[in-house]
Amino acid sequence: MTSLLRLFTILVVVWRHGLDQLAVDGAQRGLDSRLLSILLVVLRFGRRFDKSRGIRIREALESLGPIFVKFGQVLSTRRDLLPTDIADELAMLQDQVPPFDSRLAIQTIESSFGRSISELFESFEATPIASASIAQVHFARLRGGREIAVKVLRPGMAEIINKDLALLRLFAQLVERLSSDGRRLKPREVVEEFDHYLHDELDLVREAANAAQLRRNFSGSSLLLIPEMIWDLCRSDVIVMERVYGIPINRMQRLREAGVDLKQLSREGVEIFFTQVFRDGYFHADMHPGNILVADRGPHFGHYIALDFGIVGTLSAFDKDYLAQNFLAFFRRDYRRVAELHVESGWAPATTRVESLEASVRAVCEPFFDRPLKEISLGLVLLRLFQASRRFNVEIQPQLVLLQKTLLNIEGLGRQLDPDLDLWVTAKPFLERWMQEQVGLAALKKNTLQEAERWAQLLPQLPRLAHAALTVASQPKTDATAAQLELLLRETRQTRQWLKLLVFIVAAGLLAILIPL
Repeated sequence: MTSLLRLFTILVVVWRHGLDQLAVDGAQRGLDSRLLSILLVVLRFGRRFDKSRGIRIREALESLGPIFVKFGQVLSTRRDLLPTDIADELAMLQDQVPPFDSRLAIQTIESSFGRSISELFESFEATPIASASIAQVHFARLRGGREIAVKVLRPGMAEIINKDLALLRLFAQLVERLSSDGRRLKPREVVEEFDHYLHDELDLVREAANAAQLRRNFSGSSLLLIPEMIWDLCRSDVIVMERVYGIPINRMQRLREAGVDLKQLSREGVEIFFTQVFRDGYFHADMHPGNILVADRGPHFGHYIALDFGIVGTLSAFDKDYLAQNFLAFFRRDYRRVAELHVESGWAPATTRVESLEASVRAVCEPFFDRPLKEISLGLVLLRLFQASRRFNVEIQPQLVLLQKTLLNIEGLGRQLDPDLDLWVTAKPFLERWMQEQVGLAALKKNTLQEAERWAQLLPQLPRLAHAALTVASQPKTDATAAQLELLLRETRQTRQWLKLLVFIVAAGLLAILIPL
C-alpha cells in the first residue's frame, strides 16, 4: 500500500511539472509515430508550461524529496550524457534539506552505542548544524572537554532508498522503451550507478575510512585539513569526528574580513586537486561549496578544510598516466596525440580512424585556445571532448566522469576566489614534474626499491618452479597432471611480473655494457 501511495505521489508530480510531455516528445522525435503525435497533443491540452525543461525536471526532483534530490545531483555529474541545459539545472540542486526530528537522532545514537546521550557526551546540541539528504550533523562535547561533530544517518533510509530505487528502475525502463534520446542517456546504467553511490553513503564507517585515508595522504601538509575520526565512536549509522572551525568557501566577504589570501587559496585548491589525482590516485569527489571550509584560526589558518567523504574517486596507475599525457597534449595543442591516446587506452575502438578523431578533438579545443589562457576551462574542455567522442563509440570511464565533475567544481571555486586564476599555467608545471618522475632511470630506481623487499622471497622460487613446470609438461596428460599444472600456474601467477622485471633489468644491464663499446 505504501509503495502504491508513493507511486501515486510521483505520478502527480510528473503530471504537475509536465514531465510526461517531455517523455512523449522525446519518443516522438525518436520514433516519428503518428500515435505519439496525437498523444502529445492530448497531453498538452489545457496545460501550459512557461519554464524550461531543465527547470521543470529540477523542481520535480526537489518536490519528491531527499532521495530524488540526491539522484539529480548524481545525474548532474553525467555531463557526458545529458543535454547541457538539463545538466546545468540539475547542478543547481542544493544539499540542504529540512532536518529530521532531533529526538530520532538521539534515539539512533543511543541505540547504536547502547548508552544514553548523557553517558556518551558531556554536552550535546539538539539543533543540528547541517542537514543533508542522507544524514545530519550535531555538535557535542566529550567528557574531558574535546569538541566534536556527530553525524547521524536519517532513520529508515535503507528501506526508503530501496523502494524509490525500484520505482526509478521502472521509470528508466519506460524511458528507454519510449525515447531514443532516453536510450542514449542509458538511464538504467545511471540508476545502477546511483544505487552504488547511495549504498556506499549509507555506511558511515566507509565514509570515516575515506576520511582517514585522505587525512593520511595529507599528513604533514598544511594545504588540506581533514578532521580526525574518533574510531571508538564510529558505527555504520553514527560517526564522531573532531570539530573543525572555518568559514564556508563561498562566503567571500567573510574570508576577506578574516584576512585570508584569496589568490593564494585559489592556487592551493588547484595544487590539492592535482596532488590527490596524480600523486595519490585518490580524490574527494564531492567538492561543492557546502563541503569546503577555510580555517579561520589555529595553525591551518587560511587553508582548506574538507568535509563529507561519502564519495571519493580512485585512479589506477594507467588512469593517471593516461590523464597526464592527455593534459600535456592539450597544453601543447598536440591533437593527434590526444586521439592516439584514446585508441591506445582501448576506450576508442581499435578500428577508429585516428585522423577523424584528431579532427574532432581539434574542433573541440581550438575555440578555447583562441581565448586568453585564464579564460579557458579545463573541465569544460574535457566535457566537450567527452561529448564529441560519443560518435566514435568512446567509452567514458566512471572514474573520469567523477574526475571531470570535481575539476569543474575546483575551477569554479578557484575563479570565484581569484577571477584571474590561470588554471593551465598553474597546473602545467605540476603535470610536467609528475611525468618526469614516472619515466627514466629515476622512476626505474624508485619502483625497483619499492618492490625489492619481495625479491628475497620470490626470486629463489624461480628455478624450482621452472623445474616443476618441465616435469609436469613431460608427463602423460591425465586429470591428475592437469590439476598439478593448474596448481602450478596459480603458484607462478604471482611471479610472472617479477620474471618480466628481471628480464628488463638484465636487458638494461646488457645495454649499459654495450653502449660504451
